[in-house]
Formats: sequence, structure tokens, C-alpha cells
Amino acid sequence: MPFAERAGGRLHFEVAGTSDPTLVFVPGWCCDLSCFQPQFDHFKGSHRVVGVDLPGFGESPVSQHTPEIAAFADDVAWLCGHLGISKPIIVGHSLTGAVAIEVGARHRSLPAAIVALDPIPVVSPRQQHDAFAPFAAQLEGPDGEAVRRHFVENMCFAATDDAERKRRVTELMCSVPMTIAASAIRRMLDWDGATALRECEAPVLVLMASFGGMNDPASLRAIKPDIHMGMTVGSGHFHQLEVPDQVTAMIERFIRVAVPASATM
Repeated sequence: MPFAERAGGRLHFEVAGTSDPTLVFVPGWCCDLSCFQPQFDHFKGSHRVVGVDLPGFGESPVSQHTPEIAAFADDVAWLCGHLGISKPIIVGHSLTGAVAIEVGARHRSLPAAIVALDPIPVVSPRQQHDAFAPFAAQLEGPDGEAVRRHFVENMCFAATDDAERKRRVTELMCSVPMTIAASAIRRMLDWDGATALRECEAPVLVLMASFGGMNDPASLRAIKPDIHMGMTVGSGHFHQLEVPDQVTAMIERFIRVAVPASATM
């Protein structure tokens, strides 16, 4: 089981495939590499693929660093350097959709492109605070475990999603120590997504499970006019697991039309 050792902790990762550009998959809040398994397996036949568990999630132990989006972005950038990866395509989901965008903002010369799958609110700090500050407070309270399970079961899945997959993902997310889970949500409230998106020079694809709500396309385009937007059909928040053919096809198309071959070299 490969780990990358660094000051303050270590990161669990997996690598497969050989061809550029490399795709780096970063699972979301309380998730592990299995939450990108369909994409990892699909793209390893034509690309080098890397999956990484962020500190405190999956097989990666808790880091000495604060579990905030900027620190997670630095973890991803550090791992790319450690593995000798240049010009990767960074793919994140939910919370790590923000991490992927932050990599593009903090490490502008690193990514060839950014893919954010159904990310947390990007352009509205007030909306982000209103949506998640009460949730963070509830997670930190005496009923935090029940609150988390209710949130995952009722907010992360559509009625048509596979029941067994929903059960597995729910148990995975509820297995992360609550102190880590709650701290990550609390620190998320400090993220300035609008500035990060504005400073991200790489092409960006935001792929939603449904339009409206937290990430209005017009608001995203007002900040980054060349942003690519898409929406999957027939799934809840974990669309990369529920409708993987849709997600992989749109990522492939994005790479073909938005990522020049020279940008991956």
C-alpha cells in the first residue's frame, strides 16, 4: 500500500497507467479512493491515473496541518511534485471540487485542467455560510453522528440511486472520526471560491448533478467566462458512481476540446 511521506504527515495514493496527461482523482469529504473507482479504472487504459486520500480520510492518517481547502490543495500539489507529475488534470468531487479549483489558484503552473464534480458553493460566501455553518455546528454538537448520517442519506442521493451503493457510501462517510469530519466542514466556511476561480488560469469543467441552487452557471461564467459547464442525468450527488458513463464521457470530451496537447507536456 503506497504512502508518500512528508513533513506533517503522509498521504495514501494509488497509481496506474502510463500515458499523459495524468489524471489525479481527489475524493471528497469523508470519502476514499473507491469513490472514484469507475473513473480510475476507465482512464488507466489511456492515461496515467493517480488517486489520493486526503489527510484524515481513507487510508491517509490525520495530518498536523489544519484540514482546510488551501492545505488540502497544497497536499495535492506536493504529491504531484513527489511523483514527478507535470501538467495533471485535477479531478475533485464535492468538497474536493473546491480543492481542485484551489490547486489551480495556488499552483497556477501545475495543472493542465481542473474538473469539479458537483462542488460545494464556489462564488457565494454568504450562500456557503448559510448552507453549511448550521451543519458544522450540529456536527460539533452531541448529536453529530446522527446529523451526519441523516445528511448523507437524505442529501447525497436521489431516490433512484442504487440502494446497496448508497449503503456502502453512507457507512464509509460515517466511519471518519467526527472531529475530522466536523473540522473540515468548519474550515470550508473560510474558503473564498470566487477569488480562487478567478485566479485559476487552467481550463475548468464544473459538472453538476443538477443545475441551480449552489452553483448557478451564470454566476460562475461571470467570474470565469471560459468555464465549461455540464450536468448529468438520473443521479444524486455521487454521479461519478451512479452514472459513471456520463461523467467519464464528459471528462474525455473536455480533455479533447479544452486541453491542448502542448499543455500536458
